[in-house]
Formats: sequence, C-alpha cells, structure tokens
Amino acid sequence: MKKLLLLPLLLSFHAWAWAQDITGVLGAFPPELVLLQSKMEDKRDTVIAQVRFTKGILNGRPVVLAQTGIGKVNAAITTTLMIEHFKPREIVFSGIAGGIDPALFPGDIVVGTQVRYHDFGAVEDGGMFYWATKNPNTMKENPVIFDCDAALVQKAISVSNGLTFAKIHRETGSVAPAVRKGIIVTGDVFVSSAIVTARLRKELNAAATEMEGAAIAQTCYQQNVPFLIIRSISDNANHKAKNDMMTFYEIAAQNAATLVMAVVGSK
Repeated sequence: MKKLLLLPLLLSFHAWAWAQDITGVLGAFPPELVLLQSKMEDKRDTVIAQVRFTKGILNGRPVVLAQTGIGKVNAAITTTLMIEHFKPREIVFSGIAGGIDPALFPGDIVVGTQVRYHDFGAVEDGGMFYWATKNPNTMKENPVIFDCDAALVQKAISVSNGLTFAKIHRETGSVAPAVRKGIIVTGDVFVSSAIVTARLRKELNAAATEMEGAAIAQTCYQQNVPFLIIRSISDNANHKAKNDMMTFYEIAAQNAATLVMAVVGSK
C-alpha cells in the first residue's frame, strides 16, 4: 500500500525534475528544424497562442522545440512563450545565415559569441547610428551587444571537433566546413549587397547576418535565460545571395542542426 501511495509522488517529482532541466531549441523555418525533429523521441505537441511546441528527448536530453517564423517580432514572441510556459534552463538557436566575414563559405558554421542588431537606431546623413534597446519595465538600457553564454560557446567549440558535417562541393572539390566563433548581426532585412556586407564588417565586425538572433538574445537577456545562437552559412550576403541560399540552405541547415544536437546532448 505504501508503495502505491509513493508512486504518484515519485512520478510528480520526476516530472518536476524533468521540467527544471529542459533545453529550449529554436529555428526560424522548417528546413532548420527537420533534422532535429527527426531525431527527437517521445514527442508531444502543445499549441500555445498559435505556436506549436514539441517536447521530447533529443540526444538523451529533454528539450522543447519550436519554429519561430522569420523576423525579429516572430522570434521574440516564440521565445517569450517558450520561457513563460516551459522555463528552459537555456535556449539554443539553430539556423542559416548570410556570411559577412570573407573567410566564410556556404556550409561553414558560426558559433555566436555576441549578437546585436544592425537595424536599430537612427539613420542620418552621416550613416547608421546604433542604439541600445531598453527594458520596457525598468526603462534601463540593455547592452548594445548581447553576449552568448560563455559556457555554451565553449561547449559548442569543444564538441564540434568530433563531429562529421556535410561537406560542401566547390570547384576545387568537396570541402569539410569550418567552425568559427564570431559576432552575429540581426535585422529585418535579407542582405544581398556587397556594399552593405562591407559596412557591417567594418562597423560591427560582423561574421554573419540573419533575421532573428538579437531578438532572441534580448528576450533571453531580459528574462535571465542563458542562450546560444548557432548559424551555418547559406550564402555570402552579396548579389548572388538569393540563388546561393536556394542552393546551399539544406546543407547549411543540416550542419547547424548537427552541432546544436551535439551541444544539447553533451554533459
């Protein structure tokens, strides 16, 4: 009889412990999440405010996964809902990006050390002036640059050494992708201009540009949740960006997801 009485308590404690140790995983659009979803076990879907969240086990760890949609507002909404309803101990983003650093090529991976907006501020005759966002409750300024969690960055770099990523086929042959740390910049624009990429490289020392990361970073910062943004390069954000993205996005999405899966499963 005592064992029967204890069973609900043990199950309740197990559920509580599981909830305290969950990792949030985000991606902007379906190709960024296909591999991760296919590797999840014991999947259960919950729809909250029209956003679908999938809880399950990924690489031995409890996770909750969601598609943010493209753009900063969508990313902030989904991140907020995830934090409010699932209380993740950390959030990791998996996705593609345009390469700003000329040393990066499609398929290469950028582990974000810092994330910032490239379109928040004032545009004047002298150019773009970058502002800090503000916490709407305290009205205190947030950092202009959000730091990704140092332990997660180090974990990503460490586990990447033992991974096999999809190779990129170039004119010189098949090449294994590089994994680099760098600054990721975010804006509600698809960058396909060599002039803009040169400016982002010069002014912000950007390695890659995308459309969600800083919104996720700001949300996590204001809610005290550690985060990491991982992006694989789909194009070089120049005049060929749209065509290159269509060519390389599947490989890029796969490489980013491969690293995210390893980060989630590492101790």
